[in-house]
Amino acid sequence: MPEAWQLRPARKDDAEALARLIDIAGEGFGTHFWAQAAGPGESALDVGIRRAQREEGGFSYRNATVAESGGRIAGLLLGYPLADPYDAGDLAALPDMVRPLVALEAEAPGSWYINALATFPEFRGKGLGSLLLSEAEQIAREARCKQLSIIVADENEGAKRLYLRTEYTVVARRPLVAFPGFPHGGDWVLMTKPAA
Repeated sequence: MPEAWQLRPARKDDAEALARLIDIAGEGFGTHFWAQAAGPGESALDVGIRRAQREEGGFSYRNATVAESGGRIAGLLLGYPLADPYDAGDLAALPDMVRPLVALEAEAPGSWYINALATFPEFRGKGLGSLLLSEAEQIAREARCKQLSIIVADENEGAKRLYLRTEYTVVARRPLVAFPGFPHGGDWVLMTKPAA
């Protein structure tokens, strides 16, 4: 792992890199939903940037840690504690693609939820994912969460392998509802790990 990695809290002016990394983490999930929310003359990325600049909400720069290399953002960790108890609300009112994700989140109340973990392609295979997961554990302990949680597509072998290697275990699954162009089928998988 290069010694050059530097971790820091994200800033509002990192919003474009955050939006791009969120979309990488979701393998186009972000772009799919942002495109539906785009106004006249606005791109999907514009919507993602605006969302990243928010002061509140799950996808806010305030919940993000970035890794830099040579002053350039290389990767992202986006996470926060899930409510305990977790109120999933009316699942039937949610879009089909979102429903299984919210149902899985509800199975890990009080955990420190890793909403997104991503690196830009040129920084992959250099230990950055493991470093960001280690940072997630530290943040979870500081937040006094007893466990960490993450959701991954069962067919996303590379990501699943990383989480298994860092001692996450599969605890629940729900059928995945894909959007056009999404590279996976099968299930969404909830994985957890003790924080201490």
